[in-house]
Amino acid sequence: MALAHSKSHFHSLQYLSIITIIILILFIQTSIATSPLYHICSNSQNFTTNSPYERNLNNLLGDLYLKTPPTGFGLSSTAQSYADRAYGMSLCRGDISKSNCTACVVEASSEILKRCPNNRGAIIWYDNCLLKYSDIDFFGEIDTRNRFYMWNLQNVSTNGTHDQAFNQRTRELLSNLSNEACGSTKMFANGEVELISSMKIYGMVQSSRDLSSVDCKRCIDDAISELPVCCEGRQGGRVVGGSCNIRYEIYPFLNL
Repeated sequence: MALAHSKSHFHSLQYLSIITIIILILFIQTSIATSPLYHICSNSQNFTTNSPYERNLNNLLGDLYLKTPPTGFGLSSTAQSYADRAYGMSLCRGDISKSNCTACVVEASSEILKRCPNNRGAIIWYDNCLLKYSDIDFFGEIDTRNRFYMWNLQNVSTNGTHDQAFNQRTRELLSNLSNEACGSTKMFANGEVELISSMKIYGMVQSSRDLSSVDCKRCIDDAISELPVCCEGRQGGRVVGGSCNIRYEIYPFLNL
């Protein structure tokens, strides 16, 4: 009788734990009102509802939810057969808390399925995280296909000399941060540099940790080389990809 009571008590606790997790997820989803920065649905063929791939994808997203928050990075693949295997990665920004990382991954997992329904590959970016999945193994490879730009509409100055100095100092800052990030286990670095007495430039770079240090630097340096395309002379800018991203502003933007 005591053993039976113990099992019954265990199942009750297990049931309550599941309910608690569901309530927590719903609370997280309703408490953060952030919108994605961008998303891309791949051109690969779709999967059907209740298919093996859909089950593998759901398991994958659940696995990333568990793996990512402790360190800010997660990789996973799930499948019983190679044809239905799903590969996934999630990366939280290097300065955010574990709770904010959890909230972002939960939101991204839900939103990516809404925006790319039945798609066998997709990627979504938020300020605090990115999440992507595919039916093709992408681990350890630089993602050169998924990229977008963001920039401040305000110019730094109408003075050409000032603009050139700003652009040069921005690239120098981000290049130095690239060296720092790719030599660290977290592959994230931030810093600042003074342009003139009344202005500082704040920067951040980050790479996904499945890349080697060499590929980390290659990815970030390539993103820096894209700044003239989008952000030359702007007060702030970002080059955001599926493997790495860079950002600079004239104001502090990290949670430090």
